[in-house]
Amino acid sequence: MDLKSFTQAIDQIADEKGIAKEKVIETIEMALAAAYKRDYGERGQIVRAALDPVTGKVNVRQIKIAVDETMIKSEEEIAAEEEERAKRMADAEASGAKVPDRPRYEEAEEISASGEEVPKKVRFNEEKHIKIEEAKKISPDVKPGDELEFPLPHHEEFGRIAAQTAKQVIIQRIREAEREAVFDEFKSREGELVSGIVQRIEGRNIFVDIGRTAGVLPAEEQIPGERHHIGERVKAIITLVEKNAKGPNIFLSRSHPKLLRKLFDLEVPEISSGAVEIKAVAREPGFRSKIAVTSHEQGVDPVGSMVGQKGVRVMTVIHEISGEKIDIIEWSEDPAEFVGNALSPAKVKDVQLNPSRKEARAIVAENELSLAIGKEGQNVRLAAKLTGWKIDVRSDRTKQNVAPEESEVKEVADLKVVEVEEAAGTAEDENVVVEKSIESAEPEKGAEENKKEEPRSETAEKPKKKKISKKKKE
Repeated sequence: MDLKSFTQAIDQIADEKGIAKEKVIETIEMALAAAYKRDYGERGQIVRAALDPVTGKVNVRQIKIAVDETMIKSEEEIAAEEEERAKRMADAEASGAKVPDRPRYEEAEEISASGEEVPKKVRFNEEKHIKIEEAKKISPDVKPGDELEFPLPHHEEFGRIAAQTAKQVIIQRIREAEREAVFDEFKSREGELVSGIVQRIEGRNIFVDIGRTAGVLPAEEQIPGERHHIGERVKAIITLVEKNAKGPNIFLSRSHPKLLRKLFDLEVPEISSGAVEIKAVAREPGFRSKIAVTSHEQGVDPVGSMVGQKGVRVMTVIHEISGEKIDIIEWSEDPAEFVGNALSPAKVKDVQLNPSRKEARAIVAENELSLAIGKEGQNVRLAAKLTGWKIDVRSDRTKQNVAPEESEVKEVADLKVVEVEEAAGTAEDENVVVEKSIESAEPEKGAEENKKEEPRSETAEKPKKKKISKKKKE
């Protein structure tokens, strides 16, 4: 064997497939053992090979398992099994079904009455079993179930079928090792941002080439309204990695709130340095998002750092998520201030809190009410998600506000309060309580004066219609 070429081949396979060199050597050892058993082994024999990568020498050994009487089937048990198998074969032949094969492996485990796994009894085979009495003569410390190794004669020549067997073992094991390596790599990257090329589109699912494998971007994890095409580069979050017989299943998401965090990590150096921190993110993918940020260094403006000069940083992120609007607000330890900031771009005059129920009432100017609520209640809904507080938005036209702890809307001081379930839509988030409008039941002054001037009469006279005649031109 040309040891140098052999070593180079091992290194090349390890580099190309991204697997450890030790795993490649282990695969070759399994292939050599399979080839040896194919040409020189006995039925039921357990053969293992050990390859020395330095010298290139191969040692082949036979493995025997030490067993005691409790692990071996008795003659009566074997006879009963043979009788049962003969009956099954006869029934199968009579019905024209396939005759069941004898089980190849007898090392299966079964559950005992105590719920513990116990070794299944096996037929004693001299090629792979050794009785405990004989085993103790070789190694006094051996216990039932332990393995003993016995050297086998060295052979360098293998037949064509044995070589083909070794080749198939190497191909299969290398593929398995490669799949395992890919799974381990991406499993450790769950929650991270990846960039890839759209490989193919099947139905509404998009498959993205992310390097050593492809990830799937399901329809429900895509940004609403987005349209992708083959060859397009996209960025997404790895949400889940699962094992599969054909390779790992890697699920991606572009609608996850963590996508915004990771995109801003790339664009804002102050985040990676620790000067600025993203405290919370609330997102309705494809429409609007709110991000709360704070600064850990004096003199660093957290909102300005996120926006960037002339808005270049935030616009880069907005472009990546297909024009989704982003509100960046300053986080505060004071819940009242935080709630007020979260309702941006509306200006909040006052915030009343009920900490026991984690409810907040925000008072805004009449002309700011619709802005605070947002289209279909979106602004206040996102603010509630961002802060974790149940928010009730009210106009300052209300002369006497209902206490925050009261859950029902009441008529106070002849003011009719109309809830906004119609304007805000049926909000899916239960943390949102908004108010559509406040209509005063008090008549306007001009209307009162007009009523006083009109004479009271039981029968009101109808206004007379004036007849207008047109003269014909002479």
